This record gives sequence, structure tokens and C-alpha cells, in this order.
Amino acid sequence: MIDFALTEEQVMIQKLARDFAQKEVAPKIKEQDQKAEFDRSILTKMGELGILGLSIPTQYGGSGGDYISLGLACEELEYVDTSLRVILSVHIGLNSLTVLSWGTEEQKQKYLVPQAQGKKIATFGLTEPNAGSDVVALETKAKKDGDHWILNGEKMWISLADVADNFLIFAWTDMEKRKKRDHSGLSCFIVERGMPGLTTGTIHGKLGIRAGNTGSISMSDVRVPKENMLGQEGEGFKIAMFALDQGRYTVGFGATGLVKACLDHSIKYANERKTFGEPIGKHQLIKEMIHDMVAGYECAKLLHLKAGWCKNKGMRSTRETSLAKMYACDASEKAASHAVQIYGAYGYCDEYPVERFYRNCKGAVIYEGSREIHKLMQADYALGYRVDKPTRCNLPIPEE
Repeated sequence: MIDFALTEEQVMIQKLARDFAQKEVAPKIKEQDQKAEFDRSILTKMGELGILGLSIPTQYGGSGGDYISLGLACEELEYVDTSLRVILSVHIGLNSLTVLSWGTEEQKQKYLVPQAQGKKIATFGLTEPNAGSDVVALETKAKKDGDHWILNGEKMWISLADVADNFLIFAWTDMEKRKKRDHSGLSCFIVERGMPGLTTGTIHGKLGIRAGNTGSISMSDVRVPKENMLGQEGEGFKIAMFALDQGRYTVGFGATGLVKACLDHSIKYANERKTFGEPIGKHQLIKEMIHDMVAGYECAKLLHLKAGWCKNKGMRSTRETSLAKMYACDASEKAASHAVQIYGAYGYCDEYPVERFYRNCKGAVIYEGSREIHKLMQADYALGYRVDKPTRCNLPIPEE
């Protein structure tokens, strides 16, 4: 039986993330968004509070929290701004949980421990200029050279690219298999900033998430020690899909926070703003938009609590996570549009945060699997074209 009642620890982590976001970020996020500046100091503060080690066992320097706690933190951070949640999605969801589940003990000690402690920042490099949903289209190559692999290629649209210390990089180790569209020719590597031939850059002019860092990674003959291969040669696709399960979970749970932010701001404004002699909240069409936000939030939250419950039980949750992510991101896009409409002309300028919510919501409908990809996945599950084996996922069961 699924029990959605939050534990004392989950409530504590929820409050920790909420207080941090409200006190440390909310007062200055408008200015940072306007200037498109990423505040690196928040990484240090998040590390000191243990937020960067959520859901990582204490033996590896983490907080030992469960996966619902991680989701709740994402919700609270995105309630203030999407750029905050993005940090957890890539640092924990895509990178640290992947190293925890696929890494050797030596890799965990060298990379996971400092990441969980917030001493090192990590990200994930899969997407390329010409490859997104179609993973086989990746062009980055890795060639064996004695005790090293030589990496060459470009990664694009990488969150935290210009501030991260450690990168998970996916590259072809067998180009013949690429020609046959055989995923088993893809492998994964842990790459460090400072390795000769590795350079990064920041992308400017984004529609939203302007207070977050998004960039590119360039690799020119980067020599990576053979012991930095994550998993076995040819397991890159499996590792990438595992990582995306965790990344999508954090993205979608965060999107519920954006829905809630739109709802709360809209309720406040609808009770204060008057037209035709009464608060606009009294008008039926405003009520309809408020209803959409309420339903969107409640349904998205329940879908993510179910996905988090599956993860806490060590169950594979690809189907549940995909549906939750797709629904929540769609709900956030709809909620942000409604919020701007409720605010009217004021929603069209940056005097109020709903304008920023509207710009921020669009990214999540595209990254971590586009809306279209998730629709195809859900249809394939329903039609029986896609069936997950009833096995454990690689995620460790959280500590009691």
C-alpha cells in the first residue's frame, strides 16, 4: 500500500530547502534574472546545508535522505526559481546518483564524496549540437590509447557546464556499431575540469532560466584514464537512460513547485485586483484558471509521490517517472500562461514574478525528454510495445 503521508525527516528537508530559497535567493532573484548572472555563492551555501548531498548515503558524504525528500527539495527550490532546481537535477539527479549506482568504490570515494559534500560540482554531458532525443546521433568519440581513452567532440545545452568540476561524458567507443545504430557501442566517462583539451563556455540569450548557467563543452584530444570509465565499455546507453530517470524525476517534481508558485501568486492578485466593482477572483473565467492550477498541482504532486515511492522501494520507475515528468511540465506551462493572463498587462512585465515563471517553464517541456518523446513512451507502454523487466533499478534503497 502506498502511503503519501510525509515523515518527519521529509518535512524537515522540505522546510530546509524552503527556508534557504526564500531567505538566500528570493530577495535577489529578480536582479540576477535581469542581468542573466549565475550566483556561484549559492553552491557553497547549498553544500554547507547538505542540499547537494540529498539522497546520497552518509557513507559517501551525503545526507542519507530518501528520494521523496529529494523531490520535495526540488519543488521548494523551483517555487522561487527554476535555476535553483536545475542545480539538483544535474548535480544529484543526473550525475551523483549515477556514480552512486554505477561507479566502482574507488570512483565513489574520489568523485562522489566531494560532490555530496558540495566541495565539487558535477554535471552531465549527453546532448550535442546535432543530437538530442536521438542518442545514436551523438558524434563524440573515444579512442583507446594504452591506459587512457582519447575523447573528441562537442556537448551543447549543458546545465552548469561553465561552473562544474566533474562531468559525465558519453562517447562512442565503437564507431562501427554507431553506423548500425547499435547502442552497445556507447560508453560513459568521468571527466575532470583541468584535463588538457577540455574547455567550456556559457550560452547567452536564453528565453528563460537566465539566473542559471547553461553552456557547452568542447573536447580536443582529452586524455582520460581508463579507470575513469563508468560501468563497462558499451554500457553508456544503459547508464544514460538510468540517469535520465533520476533527472526527469527531479525536473518534474520541480515543475510542481512552479505550478504552486503560479497558483499562490494568482490567488493573491485575484483577491486584491478589482474590476467591475469586485475582486477579479469573483469572475467565473478567473475561477476556471485557478481551478486548472489547483488540479494541475495536485495531480502532478501525486504522480511524483508515486514515482518517489517506487524509487524508495528500489523498484524501476521509468514509466511512472516519464508520466509524472510529462504531466507536471505541461501543467507548469499551462499554469504560467494562466498566471500571466490573470495579471493582465502587469503579467507582461517583470514587475511581478509571473513573467519570469512564464519564461522559465518552457525549458522543462523540452529537456530530459521532450513532451513528444514522453507521449510516445506512454503510448508504447499502453500498447505493449515497451515492457520493462520487473527487476530492481540500480538505485540503492535509502537508509532508515
